[in-house]
This record gives sequence, structure tokens and C-alpha cells, in this order.
Amino acid sequence: MRILLVNKYFYRKGGAETYFFALAEGLRALGHEVAFFSMKHPNNEPSYWSKYFVSEKDYVGKISTFQQAKEAATLIYSFESKRKFESLLQEFKPDVIHMNNVHRQLTLSILDAPYLKMHHVPVVYTAHDYILLCPAYTMVDGSGKVCDDCLDRRFSHAVKKTCVKGSKAKSGLAFLEAEFLKFHHSYDKIDRIIAPSEFMKSKLDEGGYANRTVALQNFLTESQMAMARKVTNSGKFNSAEPYFLFFGRLSKEKGILTLVNAFLWAAGLFNQKSASEIAMLSKQRVDGESEPVSSLPADWTLHIVGDGPEYKTIEELIRSAGIEAESRIKLLGYKNGEDLQREVGNARFSVLCSEWRENMPYSGLESLAAQTPVIGANIGGIPELVVEGETGFQFRSGDALNLGTVMLHASAVDHKQYQHMQNLCDAYINSRCISRVYVNKLEQIYRQILDNI
Repeated sequence: MRILLVNKYFYRKGGAETYFFALAEGLRALGHEVAFFSMKHPNNEPSYWSKYFVSEKDYVGKISTFQQAKEAATLIYSFESKRKFESLLQEFKPDVIHMNNVHRQLTLSILDAPYLKMHHVPVVYTAHDYILLCPAYTMVDGSGKVCDDCLDRRFSHAVKKTCVKGSKAKSGLAFLEAEFLKFHHSYDKIDRIIAPSEFMKSKLDEGGYANRTVALQNFLTESQMAMARKVTNSGKFNSAEPYFLFFGRLSKEKGILTLVNAFLWAAGLFNQKSASEIAMLSKQRVDGESEPVSSLPADWTLHIVGDGPEYKTIEELIRSAGIEAESRIKLLGYKNGEDLQREVGNARFSVLCSEWRENMPYSGLESLAAQTPVIGANIGGIPELVVEGETGFQFRSGDALNLGTVMLHASAVDHKQYQHMQNLCDAYINSRCISRVYVNKLEQIYRQILDNI
């Protein structure tokens, strides 16, 4: 088959792009012809199809107010995208279009291309976030609380609650986009919606897409599996200093501040300032009863890999906790490739501490593939990765004391139990996340739609 993959970024920016490039690799491995539609960017991978890519758009970077206003005008509907997509369709003549992240930089205007009115090409969409249900993508409101209000498809809630970056103007634009797509019936042009977690499927079904959704968990390619095998340290329990690992964007919704406070508490390093922060995050008083009955052994550390808006806040939080905290919490900055994967392979546990309904994070899959069990928040699709006592341990999302308690419990796991958990991590990946199995299932979805045309 000829399959046209669509995603607004054509470089490895995040989980959606990890999936996008992995999907291309998996489809090509089974003999399919793949083309791409995306946005121009200096970091892009090379591609023959880049001649059709749309001009770069930046709605959040450091550009002039005039340029922001000019680019915001194309946020909802892009005639450039529609025109260039039409040209690509005329040359490639796809059997299937598979969209990923397209909103705002590409827009769903591409589905109005004249070619698609003459030829019914099936359209599949992988939902990497909640944009079909929530103008803010995350189902988190302006106060930081998980929110289901827009499931009623009245998107004005986003303006009332200032859900987009704390800005009424940006929330208003997101509201207009959602309302336009609803009344333009843009989503009616999508034949099938892939939900990477059962949780996301349940929310999409609740939001009105029940007849078109299918749950299909994210996968790892052969090259990703090879890297995981390369960095797996099956003997790390006795050979490596124990540490918890967070890797990802350092932002509030990722729960990074909760994690730092939880480690400080579990290590017995909190002072009055950090104790107050823990109390706020956990909605509990920090008094005698809140002190841990034991503390993490002195050789346990926390490694934080990544960058983001909370970096300086984390630095200050660590500094305020004292010299020992500075020696035991290591801010390692941005890493990728084998450097990152070795951090994952040598970690005793990785931590998914999200405070939004994370879908099916690749950081979790990569950890399990490297036989590193996961401590995961009980939110979104994370519990589908973290089987309690087997592939890791769960905690209450946003609760620093509960996370700290689970970290203490994890640090007490003995060698025999840890090896058993490593084996179960490996079994999980081999039974659920193999590329060929995923692509075969996806092929069946493509063919089912084609057969019904």
C-alpha cells in the first residue's frame, strides 16, 4: 500500500514524533511505500517530500506581535496547507492517509483538498493528546485541575477557565478553533481514530467518537528494541549505584516538583520550606505523622534528565534543601540517543509522575524495554504500563507523600524480587509492544476501511 503519514513536526521533538518515525520504519519493513507531509523546520530529517512541506509557524516562540497575529490567522484554517497537500496527493496518490499531530501548524484544512473529494482515501488519525475533546489538549483547566467539562462539546468552558497557558486570548483562539472544527464537520472526515491507551479510548467514546475508535497500544521498533537490549543492565542491582530516574519535559503537568519534594521527604532532607511545599502538594499537614518512619539509604539518588520551564524552580528547591540535597539530586540537562538510554538502563526505577492524563508515554515503554521497572502515577494510560508489584509500583497522582512512601518501598525491594520484576518488564514488552504485531493490526484496520468504501 501507499501510505501518507502526516505530522506537523518532522524531527524527534516528543512522543508523537517518536511514534511517527517508528510507524514509518515499521510500515516500510513490511514493504509499504511511505510518503510524508509536515512543516518546514531547521531540525527536520531529510525527505524527498519536503518540497511539499508548509512554511514554519511559531505560535509560542520569540517573534514579533505582528508576526504572531499574522500566523495566528492560519491557526484554524490554512489555505497553504490545503494547496500543498493537494499537490502531494496528486503525485503520491495514497491508498491511506494516516494523520498524527496536525492542529494549528498544519490544520485539518488538508482534508478539504479537492483530490479527496474525487477519491475517497481512508483517513486514520492517531490521538496523541485530547485535542478532539479539549481545546487545551490536556483536559487540565486553568487552575491545574483535571477537567471533563468540554466533553459536552461546549468549548466555551476553556475561555471561562482560562485553560490555555493562563491567557484569555489564547484560550479564546483555542475555543474558536474547536468550534470551527465542530461546525465545519472536520472530524467527520476521519474514518478511524487510534487510541494508544484504553483510557484514551474510553474518553474519546465518552466524547462522542465511540463508533470510530480502536485501542492500539504504542510499540517499539526493531532499532528501539536493539538499543534497549544494548543498554539493559540485568546485573545493575549489585553493580550500579541505585537511583530513581525522571526523563522528559520539566513542566508542572509532568509532576516534576511533586517528585523532587517526594524524594526530599523520603530521604529525610526536607526543611521547613520544602515541608510546607510537600504539605500543599499532598493536601496533608506535615507534622510528626508525616515524617517517614525510615528514610532512603544514603546511596540512593534522583537523576533528572531534561529541560523545561520548571528547571530554575527545581534548582532553587534543591538549593534551599541544603548541601546533601544538592549532592543527591542530579540535574543532568537534556540527553538523547545512547547517552539517555544508558541512564534508563542503569536506573533502579524510572518515575512517571504526571499530573495530567498522560496517554501511553514512550518514556515508560523505553524503561520497561531496558528492564527498568516504573513508579507510575495512577492517571491516564500510565496504570496500563505499571502493573502493581510486577512492572513497577503505582502512587496517587499529585501526592508527594504517597510517592515518597512508594519510593521508600521500592528502595527496599530485594535482589530476587527485583530480578523477577525485570523479567516481567521484558515479558510485557515482548507480549504487547512488538513493531511487527502492531503494524499487522494497523494493516487490518486500513484494509477494513478500504473494503467498506
